Amino acid sequence: MKKLTKAELKEFRDRLYLPIPDSALEGELPPYFHPGENDPEIEYMKERRAALGGVLPKRVNRAKPVKLPGDEVYKGFTKGSGKQQVATTMAFVRLLKDLMRDKEIGHRFVPVIPDEARTFGLDAMFPTAKIYSPHGQMYEAVDRELLLSYKEAVQGQILHEGISESGSMASAIAAGTSYSTHGEPMIPIYIFYSMFGFQRTGDQMWAMGDQMGRGFLLGATAGRTTLNGEGLQHEDGHSPLIASTNPAAIVYDPSWAFEVAHIVKDGLRRMYGDKPEDVFYYLTVYNEPYLQPAQPDGVDVDGLLKGLYKYADGPETQGPKANILSSGVAGPWAMEAQRMLADDWGVSASVWSATSWTELRREALTCDEHNLLNPDAEQRVPYVTRALSQAEGPFVGVSDYMKAVQDQIAQWVPGDWSSLGTDGFGLSDTRSALRRHFHVDAASITLAVLTSLVRRGELDGEVLREAIARYHLKNGVTEAGGPETNDTQSMGV
Repeated sequence: MKKLTKAELKEFRDRLYLPIPDSALEGELPPYFHPGENDPEIEYMKERRAALGGVLPKRVNRAKPVKLPGDEVYKGFTKGSGKQQVATTMAFVRLLKDLMRDKEIGHRFVPVIPDEARTFGLDAMFPTAKIYSPHGQMYEAVDRELLLSYKEAVQGQILHEGISESGSMASAIAAGTSYSTHGEPMIPIYIFYSMFGFQRTGDQMWAMGDQMGRGFLLGATAGRTTLNGEGLQHEDGHSPLIASTNPAAIVYDPSWAFEVAHIVKDGLRRMYGDKPEDVFYYLTVYNEPYLQPAQPDGVDVDGLLKGLYKYADGPETQGPKANILSSGVAGPWAMEAQRMLADDWGVSASVWSATSWTELRREALTCDEHNLLNPDAEQRVPYVTRALSQAEGPFVGVSDYMKAVQDQIAQWVPGDWSSLGTDGFGLSDTRSALRRHFHVDAASITLAVLTSLVRRGELDGEVLREAIARYHLKNGVTEAGGPETNDTQSMGV
């Protein structure tokens, strides 16, 4: 019942044997009743409250500082992959294996797998880290003859949860809060199909932030066009947008292996360093193998961690200039578009790696809030505005996600802005065909840059008709539109 009548209040009082006179119930609101400080119930409640730590809830962090790995463990990722094609998921797994070998911190990592460990290349850890089971392995695995066979152990380090995203998130939360609940910092590494993360268990990820949990969530097989064999089931074009609504989630979409290494290193510092922060990291990583470049000389690591840095200057040409901002698996598309613009149209396009659209937006919003409340103080300029302030030409943003992900920064970009994204439902087709369908491939990026230059009056409109015809943008995929390197579901193992 929403509200009791006076007669019902009196009946309720009588049923509970409360010494409240009828006159006290005649007012608009009934009175509070306290049985007295010496009442057995009050004494019991006070005793339990004291045992639980006092009247006000508080978190007692008894955890001792952990010693973080040095730079050596990350150095291998600055050299690139040479002639080997490596997906960013595999790059992360290789880094995790190296981190788990560290004598100081290795035992604190808790890999959490909801389903297909082999898909993510985690089967390489089975023989050494082993899968936790409170009773050990009570059966012979069907793959027992294989080098990387399934192995369970009482002291196993991997949590293999079966097909249970909610159970996996519960384990990630337990490990991510153990620094407080048990005084032992643990580092959950929860790797899942990206479509089955924030979309399926977003409430638990909110709870993880609310409980001040720390650790890494990996949205693997990310992107709307990259895991394409099963149509809508796996084609994630929006998880970074959902993740951006969680204040505790630090969201990154790296393109290159060396970016992954810098992000993980900084994440460990922020969550487990001298001044730990109550945040957790969400990284989107991909199952498409491609050549991983060496880290550029003088790379702007600070910009990389803030969410944006110039990855490659545009080629020297006499023509117009432009800027392509890309993230995740769109990095190689942007580099191919840079080549096409220079070779086919004489346009010099610089490529910027947008490692985190979300972090750029959050920093810009912080600046806006300060400026709103302090009109007489020096006005703060958002990092994204400062980073792009000297760039010449229009800006085109692209990722394997819907346009709203890139458009998070639109209002702070100091110039003409347009974006390409994978809005709409997915399809079952090749990567090349899907990228042409959503108009995010290299040829489509090229056309978008040319369109921006035409609108600015820097090129004649005829180039747009020529580009559409040359790249067959209305008639399917051609080699000129960006040949597909690998259409399998392989992780590049």
